[in-house]
Amino acid sequence: MMKLYLDLCVYNRPFDDQHQERIVLETSAFIYILEKVEKGEYRLVASEALAYENTKNPDELRRLRLTSYFCLAKDFIRADYEDSKRGRYLITLGFSAMDALHLALAEKQNVDYFITCDDSIIKLYRKHQGIIKVRVVSLLEFIDLEVK
Repeated sequence: MMKLYLDLCVYNRPFDDQHQERIVLETSAFIYILEKVEKGEYRLVASEALAYENTKNPDELRRLRLTSYFCLAKDFIRADYEDSKRGRYLITLGFSAMDALHLALAEKQNVDYFITCDDSIIKLYRKHQGIIKVRVVSLLEFIDLEVK
């Protein structure tokens, strides 16, 4: 079964301004992935980094909704020293501290795809593809790969 780690921006997509075509498409893609997770066709991976980042959201209802999505995960990764060490290395490649930790945890769990809406993560991944130990794709790219 395919293991997926979704970036926090993916979980937040349904709450973004739905007047933009890209956001509407990405929201639909996110819902499609959740349906596949609920059917047992994908294995969702969450982490304490996602949970922590979610606590920073000032909107309580949104925080609670995202937490309910995390509950669909079959795997929950806790960070340790090695993850933080790997994260610090990924920061030197240009990733933000939080993005670097998410990637390090996704690598640790050997996920098949790290899925994001963040174009800057995808750009950095493509630049350092040989170094990143997990495949990073956009939401729409993942759907395109799956329906082929």
